[in-house]
Amino acid sequence: MDFGDTQEEAQFRAEARAWIAAEAPTYLTDSLTKSGFGGVKTGDFDPMVEAKLWQRKKADAGWACIQWPVEFGGRGASPMQSVIWNQEEGVYGKLSGSFIIGQGMCAPTLMAYASEANKARYLPKLASAEEVWCQLFSEPQSGSDLAGLRTRAERDGNDWVINGQKIWTSGAHHSDFGIVITRTDPEVPKHRGLTMFFLDMKSKGVVIKPIKQANGESGFNEVYFDDVRIPDSQRLGEVGGGWQVSLTTLMNERLAIGGGIATGFPEIKELVDGLALASGRAIENPAVRSKLADWYAKSAGLKNTSARAMTALSKGEMPGPENSIGKLVAGGMMQDIAKFALDLQGLGGVIVDPELAAHSARLQAMLLRSPAVRIEGGTDQILRNIIAERVLGLPEELRADKGIPFSKIPSGN
Repeated sequence: MDFGDTQEEAQFRAEARAWIAAEAPTYLTDSLTKSGFGGVKTGDFDPMVEAKLWQRKKADAGWACIQWPVEFGGRGASPMQSVIWNQEEGVYGKLSGSFIIGQGMCAPTLMAYASEANKARYLPKLASAEEVWCQLFSEPQSGSDLAGLRTRAERDGNDWVINGQKIWTSGAHHSDFGIVITRTDPEVPKHRGLTMFFLDMKSKGVVIKPIKQANGESGFNEVYFDDVRIPDSQRLGEVGGGWQVSLTTLMNERLAIGGGIATGFPEIKELVDGLALASGRAIENPAVRSKLADWYAKSAGLKNTSARAMTALSKGEMPGPENSIGKLVAGGMMQDIAKFALDLQGLGGVIVDPELAAHSARLQAMLLRSPAVRIEGGTDQILRNIIAERVLGLPEELRADKGIPFSKIPSGN
């Protein structure tokens, strides 16, 4: 693949660069540059307020969700133009992190399964971040085994009544709407009795409880549903067809997350360039250089794998299971780099105050955030199964519950 710009791409890049130079919130540049992992830092300014302001400004000028159709709030841009935009947006792209679930996962599901009226109503406001969305999938007893979920939806005339609990819902406390997968028929095998909906997160009966994380942030939430009533018009796909709908969400999730995970390579390279060890400069140490070479090779592989996915999208193909590779490699690499970086710093590695620690404690924050990266959006083990079965064509993993009605599967309680 030729990574150089064509004449048309160079013109697009120049246009994007000029607009960003004129409109970017430069008062946030320093804070965003120092932002590491586990949350965007905006100094004395509210991160969500600033994120929405930047997203709305982009939307008004036609730079939000640029690959989306124009009628949905996008620009109808090509995948390569999207790559160019992300390159030019640079650190200001960190502000869009709060919207990646809605725009990268919920929106493709709405585009594929929502009615035309609902697309017209919700997608433009999703693109502009006037309305923020979340994804209500994981549950306390079925995190990795999504099809084992127990949140139920029961038909009541033209409505559905939802009861149950979701957990690890990113951004639920900031969200206006969410897509939720439920069990509507417990008397069939677990993959066949599911149905997907979307709902207003301010609905009566929805309770959101933030979860305190090891890094001090509370980006994840528990969400409870107590007789939450929603109309059938907010169903996505067929009754009992929720598993197929969820695959659209999950494939886009792995594309969005896998292509956007920060591996930590630039941070470790910057650290060793300026770090002095007892034996001399860290960058001159053979063991350090060997590690860097390995991580550089992985970074290059991730870049090219992402480019291959973008090429497939440009041909109109749906994201496939191969996108699990990016998240699997990047998540493990991020944790390995963080551990190595803190070991190199010795006692300095335990300092977590950004005002005192080297490199604003970004590598310390990376270590605290990295375990979640290897769990969210599919654990390492789940991703390996997907790659083995759906990419390499290996035999399926044996499942004791295959073909058994969900109601007959022991709950473990």
